[in-house]
Amino acid sequence: MKVGVLGSGDVGRTLAQGFAARGHDVKLGSRSPESPKLRAFRQKARGNISIGSFRAAAEHGKIVVLSVHGDAAEAVLDAVGPEAFAGKLVIDTTNPLDFSGGAPTLFVGLTDSLGERVQRKIPQARVVKAFNTVSSEQMFEPTLPGKRPEMLICGNDAAAKRQVARIVREFGWAGVLDIGGIEGARWLEPLVPLWVRLGTKLHTWKHMIRIERP
Repeated sequence: MKVGVLGSGDVGRTLAQGFAARGHDVKLGSRSPESPKLRAFRQKARGNISIGSFRAAAEHGKIVVLSVHGDAAEAVLDAVGPEAFAGKLVIDTTNPLDFSGGAPTLFVGLTDSLGERVQRKIPQARVVKAFNTVSSEQMFEPTLPGKRPEMLICGNDAAAKRQVARIVREFGWAGVLDIGGIEGARWLEPLVPLWVRLGTKLHTWKHMIRIERP
């Protein structure tokens, strides 16, 4: 597959490497594609990863991963233009985190969500919220003890969610727990401030909130 990853932070680089490690053709999109940091990343990365602008990455991918900071997500989508996402699976990993008061809260939530805003910005895309409730360190080949975890996802398109389930299993997860339409992001995104508070308390960022079933 051709995969475009919008965002070159920890999440974007991790997912780009994950897709490339599984043999996919990846273009990582950044505001600063020529930065020394990204050149160094490309030299060390395994597999087929190129680096370009946000628009170049969106146009490259048959699958597009949105992994910019939550407060930049809508501006990035506007800058690229909705036509670049039409008909594509868009995996939305973003969270509407607000650290202005110190401890994390959400800048949108419960009656709306960033996932829903993303879907409204690119109405012809098939948006699936995924990877947003785990750290970048656990996204690819998670290392928690015990049985392999399931990824929490939501989205409006059933076929797109099945495709995400295949990707998640390819990345080493047991599968997905589908909580419904994209409005389910109203309940997935609020898990993340809790996850941050737990990480601060536990002094680790490898922890995970997961569902255990009999």
